[in-house]
Amino acid sequence: MSQQAPTNVLEAWPDESREATKLVIDKYGDPDEVAQSFLVWHRAGPWKRIVATQNFVEHQFPAPHIDAIECVIDYHVPPERASEIAQFDGSVIVERTAGEVSARCHDEEANKLALNLMHDIVTGAKSVTEARDYYAEEFLNARRNGPTPYMDELRFEPEVTAKDSDSRVLSDEQLEAAQQQGSK
Repeated sequence: MSQQAPTNVLEAWPDESREATKLVIDKYGDPDEVAQSFLVWHRAGPWKRIVATQNFVEHQFPAPHIDAIECVIDYHVPPERASEIAQFDGSVIVERTAGEVSARCHDEEANKLALNLMHDIVTGAKSVTEARDYYAEEFLNARRNGPTPYMDELRFEPEVTAKDSDSRVLSDEQLEAAQQQGSK
């Protein structure tokens, strides 16, 4: 990975990604890692990491915007809740084995909103429908300069370690037997 100045890298980025990334730089300073297509900050604010990407994704929920800033936390989502998270917001990504959840949106505040609502779904405080409705309401409140408690801060503590290495189903003997069969 190159250690170029972030401003040099950003010059080649689309306006949408560049503007979103400049907000992160203004708040947290220069990134810890710089590559042509992404910048990374480690342990910035409440985040395990923040990743700003050159290539943004267009997202329609709750209104058209771009997703270019990903904020990552350590968090265990029980497997039986993962599909609810996907139904809630396709830009909230659960990585069960790593024990991470991230939200990717146009800014850090929207990511806080998404992750707070993810937590509400996991804990049973809100259904998927209630979380989507609340997201839309708070999104509008932000535009009205109204109260946005779910955008202001994470309303829960990220976990220290949330990794889930899953359960082994193949024995060493099975693997060795398969290896022997494959080498014949």
